[in-house]
Amino acid sequence: MSAQKILIADDEKDILDLLEYNLEKGGYEVLRANSGKEVLDLVKDQSPDLFLLDIGMPDIDGIQLCYQLKEMSQHKTSIIAFLTAKLEEYVEVAAFEAGADDFIIKPIKPRALLARIRNLFKRTYTKVAERAELKIFDLKISPDSYTVSHAGDEFSLSKLEFDLLYFLASHPGKVYSREQLLSSVWPDTIVQLRTIDVHIRKLRKLIGKTYIDTVKGVGYKFKTNR
Repeated sequence: MSAQKILIADDEKDILDLLEYNLEKGGYEVLRANSGKEVLDLVKDQSPDLFLLDIGMPDIDGIQLCYQLKEMSQHKTSIIAFLTAKLEEYVEVAAFEAGADDFIIKPIKPRALLARIRNLFKRTYTKVAERAELKIFDLKISPDSYTVSHAGDEFSLSKLEFDLLYFLASHPGKVYSREQLLSSVWPDTIVQLRTIDVHIRKLRKLIGKTYIDTVKGVGYKFKTNR
């Protein structure tokens, strides 16, 4: 079995050297880039299993790079994590809006970083056979392709968006708080509660506002009727 491939991008050579050393020591194949443009050049003929991106790169910042990668058919469901020193909440929210799967704050110890990466791979490669296709009204949710069909239109979702929609749709009528959704959908990721609101907003843009209800002061639920 070939090693999983991780592409790391940062404009600081020392950080790239440190990441490359520890990831290779952890058994991963590593590609490295020191700019967003170099990432885009690499993915023309490379297919990383995971991207680990810095946000503050000089040519294309990590968030815009994430948007560009998600527009490529071969990377719509790729794992993308940010490793960044930017602590502001709005940056974290912007990262998840772009389709990121994790947001990791520097500095982080190598063993902790490897654990986060293992968890990302574990969540992503859960056997799709464990989840059946769901058909609700004019909505079809397909775990094998991470796509949602609605009123004849098909959309590809990021893993986090898909997992959140699938979880809610699997428990129609039940109200979940933001804390419960985070622990159920992202058990190994430390993120702001507002992240849930960001993903709910994105889902409503795609499938309309009639499926997911806000229960004021409590959380969200998937409707049992329309």
